[in-house]
Amino acid sequence: MALLPFDVMADLQESRQTFDAFIAAPRTKELIEEAIAIMADSMRAGGKVISAGNGGSMCDALHFAEELSGRYRDDRPALAAIAICDPSHLTCVGNDYGFDYIFSRFIEGVGAKGDVFLGISTSGNSRNIIEACRASKDKGMKTICLLGKDGGKLKHDNLCDVPIVVPHMGYADRIQEVHTTIIHIFIRGLEALLVPQAQA
Repeated sequence: MALLPFDVMADLQESRQTFDAFIAAPRTKELIEEAIAIMADSMRAGGKVISAGNGGSMCDALHFAEELSGRYRDDRPALAAIAICDPSHLTCVGNDYGFDYIFSRFIEGVGAKGDVFLGISTSGNSRNIIEACRASKDKGMKTICLLGKDGGKLKHDNLCDVPIVVPHMGYADRIQEVHTTIIHIFIRGLEALLVPQAQA
C-alpha cells in the first residue's frame, strides 16, 4: 500500500480543532438560533430562503435548499427554499454584467420583501455574495451569512444581519465542514419550528 504524503490523523485533528474553535466562539449558539428564527418567521409569513455560494459553497447552498424543498430526516410538507444555481442565469449574467452580479441579479428578479438571503463565503469577501446582500437589503430581505476566517468584509462592513463565522485561517475545506453541520442544524431547527410533528 502506497504511503500518503500527509498524516491522515493530523487532518482529523485539524477538523476537530476547527469545530472546537467554532463551538467556543462568542455567541455561536445565539447566532444559529437567531438565524433559524429569522428563516422560520419568513416561511410562516409566506416567504422563502434564497441561498447562494461559490464552488463548494454553492454545493452547500444547494444542499441546504434541497433538504428543505425535498426531504431531510422525516416526511413532512416541503419548505420554501431555492438555491441560485441555474447555469443559464449564471452564464447570462456573468457574460452581460460580470461575475460579481450573478447572485444579486437573481435577488432583484426573484427576491421579495420578507424573504431571507443565505450567503455562504469561506473568506467573507466574495464579491458576488456582497452584492447579493446589498440587493437583498434593497428588497427588504433579511440576510444571513455563513463565513470563515475573520468574517471578512461581509462581517466587518456590516453587510449581513446575522454573520456566523468559523474562525479558521487555513484552507476552506475545514470551514466548509463546519458550514455543513450548521446547515443541518438550520434544517432541524426549521422543521422543529414549522413542522413539529416531524420531530415526534
